[in-house]
Order: sequence, then C-alpha cells, then structure tokens
Amino acid sequence: MLLFLGLIVLTIGIAYAIYAVFFKGGEKNITERPTVEDTGTEGTEGLPGSTSGTATGGTGTTGSTDLPVSAIADGGFTETTRLTSSEVISPTLSEDGKSISYYDPSTGKFYSVDRDGETKALSDKTFPKAETIVWSDDANEVVVEFPDGSNVIFDFITEDQTTLPSHWEEFDFAPSGEQVIAKSIGNDPQSRAIVITNTDTSNTKVVAALGDNADKVDISWSPNDQVIAFSNTADTSASAGGGLGRNMILPIGKNEENYKGLVVEGLNFHGTWSPDGSQILYDVTSPSSGYRPTLWVVDGTSSTMGNNRRSLGINTWVDKCTFTSNTELYCAVPTLLEENAGLQPDLVDAADGIYHIDLSTGKVKFLGYPEVPTEMSSLTISENGADLYYTDLEGRLQLMRLK
Repeated sequence: MLLFLGLIVLTIGIAYAIYAVFFKGGEKNITERPTVEDTGTEGTEGLPGSTSGTATGGTGTTGSTDLPVSAIADGGFTETTRLTSSEVISPTLSEDGKSISYYDPSTGKFYSVDRDGETKALSDKTFPKAETIVWSDDANEVVVEFPDGSNVIFDFITEDQTTLPSHWEEFDFAPSGEQVIAKSIGNDPQSRAIVITNTDTSNTKVVAALGDNADKVDISWSPNDQVIAFSNTADTSASAGGGLGRNMILPIGKNEENYKGLVVEGLNFHGTWSPDGSQILYDVTSPSSGYRPTLWVVDGTSSTMGNNRRSLGINTWVDKCTFTSNTELYCAVPTLLEENAGLQPDLVDAADGIYHIDLSTGKVKFLGYPEVPTEMSSLTISENGADLYYTDLEGRLQLMRLK
C-alpha cells in the first residue's frame, strides 16, 4: 500500500513539473496595453530582447498605460485601421506595391484592398475551403491546396487553372514565377523527393531525394535561384563540433550543389531570405536565451554561405518579420515572453510591438504598438514604406501608418 501511494504522489509531482516548465508560461492576457518605454534605441548598437515582465523599446519606462495615441507610429500607441471584418488567409503585397492581395475563406474568393479600404475581387473564380495559399512574387499566380489533397495553380491574368498531383505538398514559386517546387510524398519513402515543374506542369524533374527525412526538410527557394530548401539532417556531433543545442542546417542546391552547412546555436530553425538572397535571417531556440526564439543573420550566397553569423539579440520569430530592402526589415516583437516560449510558440499570446532593424549598422528603432494590443502576423510593408499591413489575433487585416 505504501509503495502504491508513493507511486501516485510521484506521478502527480512529475505531471506538475511538466506543466510548470512547458505550459504555465503560456497563460497570459493581452487585453491590456503593455507598458511603453522611451524610444532611445535609435542609433543603439544591438537589439533588445523580450523577457519576462519587460516591455522592450529602450530605457526609462514611463510606468503609464494611459498614453496618447498618434496617427503615425512614433514610439507609442498608434492608430490602426481595420480593413476586413473577418479572417483573411495569406495576405501579400500586390503587384502595384501598395495594396494587399488575400484569400477570404468566408467567400472562397481572392481580393485586394488598398489603404483606404477599397476592396475588389481578383477573379470571379471561387476556391471553397482552400487550406493553404502560396503566392508568386508578383502576386499574379497562386498555388491553392485543399483539405482533400487536391492542388491547383491559378493565374489571375489569364484565368488559367492547372491541376497539380495530389501527393505534392509544401509549394513555393521560383523567383521568376515560371516554375514551382514541391515535395512529392509517395507511399514508398524511396519515391519521396523534391520536384520542380513549370507552372503548366511540363518539364517536371526530381532534384533531391527525401526518403524518410521529408519532415526534416523545409522548402525555401532563394531569390538568387541558388538554394531550394534547408535540411536538418546533418550529423551535428561530427560536422558542427557537438555542443548542447548546436545544430547544422544543410542548404540544398537547385542543381545538387554541395553547399557549406550553417552552424546554428539552437534548435527549431526557421529561415527566410533577404530580397537579393545574400543573407539568411533565421530564428533558433537555445538554453542561453531561456528557450526563447532569437533572431540571427548569416551570409547565404554560394561563395559566402555560413559567413558572418551573428545574433541580433532580439526575441521573436522570422515569420513575424518582413524585409523592405536587403539590409532593412521590420519585426513584430512580443512584449512578454516567458522561458520555454520557443518550445511552445502556440501558447504565446502576448501583444506585439513593431521595430525597424538596420542590418548594415546593427541599429534598431522602436516604432510603436497598435492602439488595440494584439498579436501581429503576416507583416507587409508598402513599397513607399508608409504603410504597415498585418493580421491581428482574429486574422483580420489591419493597417498602421509609418509615415
């Protein structure tokens, strides 16, 4: 009986320990405005991080949550305009450089909307219950994936629709927009591979075998047309010198090039490219950051791959960032990140603030918070740099003015 009772107590203790470490940090409330700090980060080397109980943005907290709201982001709370009344999927900058194209799941149609809220349908064609949307760089074509596994390419200029194999997934367009890449996932692991095809499905070719490692490979076609994916399949003990949390990411070349691996100090690698493909921005999670996501940048061309690796010292994910030039980007940074947030990102519900980052100088400027605190996703900046588009916690499209 004593042994039985002891096992019960031990089980309860282990369960609570797991809860405290991995889940308790996600219990936050973002309905109140975060505390705003001064914008003294402009011209400061290094970038701020998001830590428990601290709102980032400079030094000298005001200690007030009842602050004025400005029309243009200037380091405090900023007016925002809601452009859609319901959730949108995969918003992207339109070819005109100032409006946003998106998929509306409530109607099954694609639309564009400008800064004044003027909306127009991109086509009369409907795509009910679309699950995943991938745009070409010019937003004139899109790959649509459906829950039943069917996939199509649709051209908004010609209205042509092309069916893709149902066992293909995780699509991306070539920089030219004339080809698409995907994972071909057959029942037999030996037949699984990365494939490239023309947008009319002609000239399909296998470029890399996947085997049992499909879930360890992320499709990411670089703007300079050199790399098509990142693979987390390296033997880190031999190739990255070992070390707690150290990992090596292998860039996969379009023509089976053997590129130098990227040594990363952390787990859960997520990467994105600068507009010209010369640099890779990525986030990893490591013990040194309390298992919070941290942004890094590294050279990414065929001749410089892996050089000049450096931490930006800011705690957020790359999917909360967007480049506006090869050296400038904007990121939404959570005002509050508990330890282990990088291990359980779905549990993070802190409001975000907006930062401008200059990679050439290492300087950062805090721009402000939305008037209504919210998580910010799918950041997009107009070509003139005046408008920041994002989706809020409910997936609605919002506008914040930067100029």
